[in-house]
Amino acid sequence: MIEYVLEAAQGAGADRIVVVTGFGASRLEAFLAGRVETVRQEEQLGTGHAVLQTQPLLGGYDGDLLVLCGDTPLVTGELLTRLVAAHRAAAAGATVLTAEMPDPTGYGRIIRDARGTVARIVEQKDARGPELMVREVNSGVYCFDTRHLFAALAALTTDNAQGEYYLTDCIRILAEAGVAVAAVAADSEEVAGINTRGQLARVEAVMRRRVVERLMDEGVTVCDPSSTFVDAQVEVGPDTVIYPFTFLEGETRVGRECRIGPGARIVDARLGDKVEVQYAVVTDSTLADGVRVGPFAYIRPGCNLGKGVKVGDFVEVKKAQIGAGSKVPHLSYIGDATLGENVNIGAGTITCNYDGRRKWPTWIGSRAFIGSNTNLVAPVRVGEDAVTGAGSTITKDVPDGALGVARARQNNLPGWSAGRNRQDSPGSD
Repeated sequence: MIEYVLEAAQGAGADRIVVVTGFGASRLEAFLAGRVETVRQEEQLGTGHAVLQTQPLLGGYDGDLLVLCGDTPLVTGELLTRLVAAHRAAAAGATVLTAEMPDPTGYGRIIRDARGTVARIVEQKDARGPELMVREVNSGVYCFDTRHLFAALAALTTDNAQGEYYLTDCIRILAEAGVAVAAVAADSEEVAGINTRGQLARVEAVMRRRVVERLMDEGVTVCDPSSTFVDAQVEVGPDTVIYPFTFLEGETRVGRECRIGPGARIVDARLGDKVEVQYAVVTDSTLADGVRVGPFAYIRPGCNLGKGVKVGDFVEVKKAQIGAGSKVPHLSYIGDATLGENVNIGAGTITCNYDGRRKWPTWIGSRAFIGSNTNLVAPVRVGEDAVTGAGSTITKDVPDGALGVARARQNNLPGWSAGRNRQDSPGSD
């Protein structure tokens, strides 16, 4: 969540970012290390107390300060830019971002005076009577004049229902002191916070919709946005078609004119142009132009599929380098292997790469033809233009251009079935 908030702050032009950490502080600080400044709130004594922890870093700063919540990932740089512009235009000491909520339960209410100016913010637990009927709520996002902010923070008390130092009380303190307080309205969707799994799901649905709409604006065809799941950092080239029930995750990059899905999951993968992936999983691998994967294939991490490679149905590939034009059409496992160009892998072929203790490599030269149901017991090398006989278990290298056959000789016993049937007939001795 915090990645989106940081991105919004940077998009609004923030030249310095300080994150206040509390619960789970060590994990968050490790995640943010080297990117932003952090300060820890050892005791969680309220939102005002949290912001007060930044005083050693920001107390001497003369300028405007955005205060953001770490659990409002739908805020954008454009929205924050508008907030800062309105704050400066009003020469305000504080400007609060508000929203009209159909159901304001749980949010602090914006209370205005007779002139319509923001007078105070009342938290849900402290609200009474008509205050509870107010639908204009506090988003938890503000722009402050830094000097006014820290002066108001110094005046906070814990005289409230929760016994905490409320940041919201700074608005009342400044208004009573005659400092201008302004407000900017946002859409309720933009400032949605996350406190429950249900809220997380609703916010994630909005974010997914935003991402898919961006892709469509960039020339990507998304057949059914409601059943397409794309992470915000994913990039997809124009004229690519994404079919339903597709998941594009992590740092995935998809080229132009691809066909992705239906039923595809692609994680941290790099796909070239005109790649096709359907009913398949691809993780942390590279697929060059024109690669076809699926249906029902699994490309595990560390794979590099060359131009025009085909990986067909019920094929698993792991940590393999497959040269241009090669085909693994169906029912095979290729692991810890290097294949040259234009190799054909017959159905049922497996690389026996694990001896129970360690993994071993297999090398298959260009233009080799691996017969169906071949077991390649690694470490083993099949040369260029070589062939393996169907049903072979290859344990020794096959030289270039050779035929490798490793199977028992077939013996036929004439009349065997007839003899067996006589023995099994009723009344036989």
